Amino acid sequence: MKKIISCFIILSALIIVTGCDLKELPVDTALRQSIFGSASGMELYTNSFYDILPGTDAGVFQDDDVSDLIARNGVDNFLAVGALSPVTSSGWNWSGLRNINYFIENAEVSTVATKNHYIGVARFFRALFYYDKVTRFGDVPWVEKTIDVKDSITLKRPRDSRFDVMDNVLKDLDFAIENISLTSDPSCTRITKNVARAYKTRICLYEASLRKYHTRYNMQATADKWYQQVVKAANEITGFTLHNSAIADRSYRELFITKSPHADETILAVALDASLQVFSSSNRRFISPTYGNRPSLTRNFVNTYLKLDGTPFTNNPSYRTTPFVQEVQNRDLRLKQTIRLGDYKRTENSVPVAAPPNFNQTFTGYQPIKWSYDERFPYDDESRNDNAHIIMRWAEVLLNKAEALTELGQMTDNDWAATIGALRKRAGITGPTLTTMPTTADPYLVAYYKNKFTNPVLLEVMRERAVELVFEGLRPNDLIRWHIGELFSEAPMNGMYIPALGEYDLNSDGIKDVVFYQGDKPKVSNPSIAFVDVTPSTAVGRIQLSNGTSGEILWNPGIREWLDKKYLYPIPEDDRTMNPALGQNPGW
Repeated sequence: MKKIISCFIILSALIIVTGCDLKELPVDTALRQSIFGSASGMELYTNSFYDILPGTDAGVFQDDDVSDLIARNGVDNFLAVGALSPVTSSGWNWSGLRNINYFIENAEVSTVATKNHYIGVARFFRALFYYDKVTRFGDVPWVEKTIDVKDSITLKRPRDSRFDVMDNVLKDLDFAIENISLTSDPSCTRITKNVARAYKTRICLYEASLRKYHTRYNMQATADKWYQQVVKAANEITGFTLHNSAIADRSYRELFITKSPHADETILAVALDASLQVFSSSNRRFISPTYGNRPSLTRNFVNTYLKLDGTPFTNNPSYRTTPFVQEVQNRDLRLKQTIRLGDYKRTENSVPVAAPPNFNQTFTGYQPIKWSYDERFPYDDESRNDNAHIIMRWAEVLLNKAEALTELGQMTDNDWAATIGALRKRAGITGPTLTTMPTTADPYLVAYYKNKFTNPVLLEVMRERAVELVFEGLRPNDLIRWHIGELFSEAPMNGMYIPALGEYDLNSDGIKDVVFYQGDKPKVSNPSIAFVDVTPSTAVGRIQLSNGTSGEILWNPGIREWLDKKYLYPIPEDDRTMNPALGQNPGW
């Protein structure tokens, strides 16, 4: 859809300049008058900025594949040994910024009465553009005008401090919130005041925690200002609630498999459209054994899903040796809406078919369903998904606010109930955890986060954030802002517990679904059973059991390397060659 809109803008411009004669205005002037002389012209131009939003093919749903929560096929270049370098680095592209600045410069001198609305939209996208650049590269040049090709001073100057740039990003967001005239949009696809406010909570939370936990910058004293901005922006958002279905164990997943976004919770989405051939590939990337990363949840992460009574699953002394069928019983309802378990069924030409975890497609047994249609044809084999691509929703705002309040020391039981408690209530959880903040840190979470976090309330916010937002593309930046990058490489790629070699029925329907064996492939009665060879091996791409012939599944995707210099990407070498004043990020 975004590309279609951009093409329409180009087509409109060509129509304007066709057939000039000596009495007509110069091409540039005619174009400017056509665009900036009317509200419709400016609206059409601002549509081109939507290309900055995340693309839909791979989607935000694939970004978490590089994180601690997901076992995947192979190792991303970000973590592969020696793969990321100034020569291979990417992302130093500034064409989108020039387009935005050109619009702002010309709109500011327009006589159109509603111009500030469109300038607000442009400045929102400039804030988004710079947020992406700062999170990737740190210091970057702040540019708020179009640069002439002869302007060597600007083109060759050093980078600006990331902190100065983020101050400007905040100013852009505040201008957008103040001046965008549209408060909400039923289609959930347009930039509104509430969209700008919601993104402000995300961006300010990142900046606050980076200033607090990346102590080498010595900016800890400024973190609270940014946490306060998160709370302020969240409190100003109106008109949203958590989506609830008549059937409780569908409410969460319904958000991600609907063609039209649920406007009660969705703040911004990219709508896909089969009639316009605008699709994503979510089914193929989650389910196909030959396409995409084949992501699977890790057991360490699945362990963090609470029981329905609100207590930690890991309070059970035997949780480490609890087999799959038993461990998924009476758990947070989001678990069964995120992975295959129990009575989950898919359809083939609309005929329901039992669908236990398929070890021809999953590495750990915790096989995702969150973004995928249940129908196999044609979605598993072709990139034909037309379910809405959600990129901002109310649940994230609640989590952003909860984290900021906790970091400020201002969280109350009422705030807890309205944020974390509300999310857990939708997930079917009961008990005091819905209304009362914890007073004791869960030792499992303390250990998971390498003993770096001990605040019991913050740890529960972190638990909730991971569970609620998995596969929404936020986890890598969470690990970076919390300064816990070692989890990228140290988190085990582990799966369900297997008591012994042999066949297993994973959905309790009386049919064996998988056989774990060593040596020769065994003979089995079910021709569609999945065979998993766990013969001891150190080879990449093999599954093992932690105790040899029993234990947790261990998937070996290859060596993952974390170095602290990876908190920032290197400046690409070609760009430093053109402008040596850019310098290079530490360690690169």
